[in-house]
Amino acid sequence: MVNYMHENVKIKICGLKRREDIAIVNKYLPDYVGFVFAGTKRCLTREQAGELKSVLSPQIRSVGVFVNESSENIARMCEEGILDLVQLHGDETEEDIRRLKELTDVPVIRAVRVQGSKDILRMADTAADYLLLDAYRANEYGGSGESFCWDYIPAAKGRLKEAGKSMPPFFLAGGLNAGNAPDALKAEPYALDISSGVETDGFKDEQKIKEFVQAVRNAGFQIADSKKHRKGEQTP
Repeated sequence: MVNYMHENVKIKICGLKRREDIAIVNKYLPDYVGFVFAGTKRCLTREQAGELKSVLSPQIRSVGVFVNESSENIARMCEEGILDLVQLHGDETEEDIRRLKELTDVPVIRAVRVQGSKDILRMADTAADYLLLDAYRANEYGGSGESFCWDYIPAAKGRLKEAGKSMPPFFLAGGLNAGNAPDALKAEPYALDISSGVETDGFKDEQKIKEFVQAVRNAGFQIADSKKHRKGEQTP
C-alpha cells in the first residue's frame, strides 16, 4: 500500500457512493471521506453509508454531509459509528450546532458559501469546530465544482487579527484539482475538500484521486521544508 499520509495538510474526498470508491481511498489514504445525505447526485441512505463505513480503512475518518437535517437523526448515525464528523451545509443556525453538540461529541464542520470576506467574518465565531469555505451559487447549498476568490481568506484573517481574533481551522472546497492544489494551500487551510475534481463522468476516478493526493502531499512537504529553512535562517 502506498503511504501518502502527511500531518500538515489534510485531504477530504467527498461524495463517495460505491464500494469501488472505498477501495480507491483505502489505497491512497486521504484523511477524510464524505458521505452525502442530501441532494440527489451523491445522496446515500443510512444503510448504504453504514455498509461503506464497514469497509473503510480505520485510518480514514468519515464525514456526514447534511442539509437542514434534524439534530436527532444526525446524532443517531454518529452513535451508530457511521460518522466520525458532521458537516452542516444548509441553513443551520448556531443554536442548531449547539444542540447537535449536546447530543454527540463528534466534531462539527459548518459550511460557508462565500461571496466575499464578510461571509467568512460572519461565521468566525461559530460554535462549530471547523469551517468549510465553498463557492456561493444561487439556490444551491454546495457541490457546484466552482471556486471562489481565495483572496477573500487572507482579507478576512487580517480583519479578524485587527479585532484580536483568529480564523477557525477551515476546509477549502470548490473547483479544486491536482493542478491548482498547490495554490490553494497558500490560503493555509486545515484541509482541502474535493469531489467533482476527482471524477470522470460522475464517478470517482482512481488516477485523478492519486494525482490530487500526490499534489497536495508534495506541496505540503515543500511548504514545510520552506518554513524550516526560513526558521533556520532566523536562528542566531
